[in-house]
Amino acid sequence: MAVTVRTAGVWLWWLGIVAAAPGAAVTFSPTGRRIGVTAGAALFLVAAFAVFFVRAGRAEARARNAARAAKSVFLQDRKVTARAWLRRRRWWLLLAFVVALGSSAGLPCAGGMLLAGAGAGLFARALRIARIERGREALLWVRPDGDQAAYQLTGIGAGDAVPGGGRRR
Repeated sequence: MAVTVRTAGVWLWWLGIVAAAPGAAVTFSPTGRRIGVTAGAALFLVAAFAVFFVRAGRAEARARNAARAAKSVFLQDRKVTARAWLRRRRWWLLLAFVVALGSSAGLPCAGGMLLAGAGAGLFARALRIARIERGREALLWVRPDGDQAAYQLTGIGAGDAVPGGGRRR
């Protein structure tokens, strides 16, 4: 479960950074670089806190109601899960990147920093899920049928992910 949140956070973070970089190089815009960067910093903080706190208790409530996964349940690899998430959402990510990049013409850096803030909030949410997983001493998995409302639990050693969706080394 944390793998998808972490994947989303990483992709939004890097796309936001790449989209904000040309805005820092813009020498002329209607609002100016200083206003754009300041507005972008404010948008970064607002987006990060909003993404982190909106539906914050949802994972905790679902973790309390999670059932142990049966031995017959097939668990996907971390890389396969991340690739499937990216494949389903690549056009939305591309659209968000293009909009953030285009917004640099009017308000330099702001769109990219907004996107990066959403990514930072999702990464922080993945760390919160890691804390829940360590507390329960189990990894949370989305059911194989894709039901997002019900999670399953496995031991910490299952699969190739560590608590929080990181890669096992």
